[in-house]
Amino acid sequence: MEADERSVQWRAGVRTVLHAAAATGAAQLCLMEQWSEPEAGAPTHTHFEVEEAILVIEGSGDFWTDGEHRAVGAGEAILLPAESWHGFRNVGDGILHTVAVFPSAAAPVEYENEPGVVYEIGGAGEVRRDAHRALRQTRDQA
Repeated sequence: MEADERSVQWRAGVRTVLHAAAATGAAQLCLMEQWSEPEAGAPTHTHFEVEEAILVIEGSGDFWTDGEHRAVGAGEAILLPAESWHGFRNVGDGILHTVAVFPSAAAPVEYENEPGVVYEIGGAGEVRRDAHRALRQTRDQA
């Protein structure tokens, strides 16, 4: 993907476009598109009570859910259950192009390597991790 004003560097090797979320005016849905370079992806994380569906548009990825791995390729989708710990990485030589959907306009996310810090994907809060994630709470605020 060519970088444009809508895309952000989400983490090393991953660019994201947020199409719908609380920050864009959505009330019940978050829709984001990602392009991951080889070996890049999303580290292990959870969305608590929110499911996530990911459609692979191009490329192939290794997706894991609660420690179990599954290969997902172009034209395939994976449903990541609520309360699960999951992530993925691009295992191909080209770009892994995905679209993720959440039934929440500000889907919560906690990363395994940042325990106790909860962000909202598409959240509109003032304290931000990046253009697409706002801080919801830390363990100290809970």
